[in-house]
Amino acid sequence: MIVRRERPADHDAVRALHREAFAARAGGGEVVEARLTDELREDIGFLPHLSLVAQDGGLLLGHVIATRGWLEPLGVPVLGLGPLGVHPDAHGRGIGTALVHALIAVAEACDERLVALLGAPGYYRRFGFVPSTELGVAPPDSAWGEHFQARQLSGPRLTGTFRYADPFGRL
Repeated sequence: MIVRRERPADHDAVRALHREAFAARAGGGEVVEARLTDELREDIGFLPHLSLVAQDGGLLLGHVIATRGWLEPLGVPVLGLGPLGVHPDAHGRGIGTALVHALIAVAEACDERLVALLGAPGYYRRFGFVPSTELGVAPPDSAWGEHFQARQLSGPRLTGTFRYADPFGRL
């Protein structure tokens, strides 16, 4: 398996991957992660170097994306991670772990300061994520509680209220 930057030729396969990865949760309805990924690519907050795929042979088995987010009220640029999707047939093979580690490494190499996400604390804790409020970062929705997490990457501590790229607000 290799982890590499997503290419335009991968878009259809990534969309299909997210549909498969989140189909059970969608219960036969629209898989918003597939649409969200497409919309994020068209947004001003899209960062092509932070859209990564896991490939084994000719098959795409996973995808992760981070886009530009901000800490308000000052508009400090940070990252919002998600969605992260792994094909159901590839669960348990460490693909999600490899993708998140790779994304964090690229973000750190680019001197990004903080990455935030909405996800399962038990999963993301292994990557150094903590409830965002422990870092002084308020979630966009206070009801998200401990599921809204952040990881400081570099620089002095940041505080504020997190705001995702615009497509997240249209979910």
